[in-house]
Amino acid sequence: MLTTKGYAALEADKKLEPFNFERRSVESRDVLIHIRYCGVCHSDIHQARDEWGGSIFPMVPGHEIVGTITKIGSGVTKFKEGEVVGVGCFIDSCRTCHSCKQGLEQYCETGMTFTYNGTDKLGQPTYGGYSNQIVVDENYLLRIPSGLSLAGTAPLLCAGITTYSPLKQWGVGKGHTLAVVGLGGLGHMAVKLGRALGAEVTVLSRSGSKQQEAKRLGAIDYVDMSQEGAGKRLERTFDFMIDTVSSPHDLNAHFEFLKTDGTLMLVGAPDQPLSIEAFSLILRRRRLVGSLIGGIQETQEMLDFCGEHDITSDVEVIPIQQINEAYERIIKGDVRFRFVIDLESLE
Repeated sequence: MLTTKGYAALEADKKLEPFNFERRSVESRDVLIHIRYCGVCHSDIHQARDEWGGSIFPMVPGHEIVGTITKIGSGVTKFKEGEVVGVGCFIDSCRTCHSCKQGLEQYCETGMTFTYNGTDKLGQPTYGGYSNQIVVDENYLLRIPSGLSLAGTAPLLCAGITTYSPLKQWGVGKGHTLAVVGLGGLGHMAVKLGRALGAEVTVLSRSGSKQQEAKRLGAIDYVDMSQEGAGKRLERTFDFMIDTVSSPHDLNAHFEFLKTDGTLMLVGAPDQPLSIEAFSLILRRRRLVGSLIGGIQETQEMLDFCGEHDITSDVEVIPIQQINEAYERIIKGDVRFRFVIDLESLE
């Protein structure tokens, strides 16, 4: 067993605090990773505060992990010591179901093993990247393209693949109009990736303060939806919309912005049900679809795409000791656009 340092939520109503725990020893197909950076996802907050239910405590969050391999098992063939690698939202799956065989491990029919707030095949809790090291099977690791900022790359392991996967799945590309709803951690990645895929991107936000940033990221237009009548000019404008908002909101208004056969891709996860009016979809043959991260192969494809186009997340790097303050700032929308923890601060 490997004694590991981290930060954990001991209960749903408690702040995160230092926490020492044991990780398994390196087995034949495992690698040991010294974690250098870990992104802070809004879902970390939801789970650390048990807002989605089913949280397992104590909880060490973190599923946007970049680090260096310091040890490999005797059977490892894909990686070597010293390589910089990534770990995303899951670290195992059944490997035998239809989804796994199709490279869609995120939809594993017996359930993928989450990087944290899950249980492994031995029934032991999984602990995430707010820690100094992690042991992972080589089949669930990702190569980080050279030349990318490691801190800026960490959020690609969740925010990047969460937005890339639906854009690719539904064929967003050159000649398409794409609306990005919300300009936060997910939204700013959707703008960058949508533009790189060739789409004309418009940002829809309820803030009047992000227009210049949206344009800098690659959007051709920005609409402050808090202004009365702002949506009127958007009716039947977009081929695609990607909704990244994690708080309750009105989907039906968004449907009206889609052309006939338009597609609304839902990746934000509000903690309350959303209401849908049937005729918002029926009258223009519109589609509402959902998407969950991506499989290992697609995530590697996304990382390579980002390497080719020099795409990383816009980040604010913090020491682990500021994690509770970072959670409060995320809730207030006070980050541009993703916090990343420098895990050297844990030593």
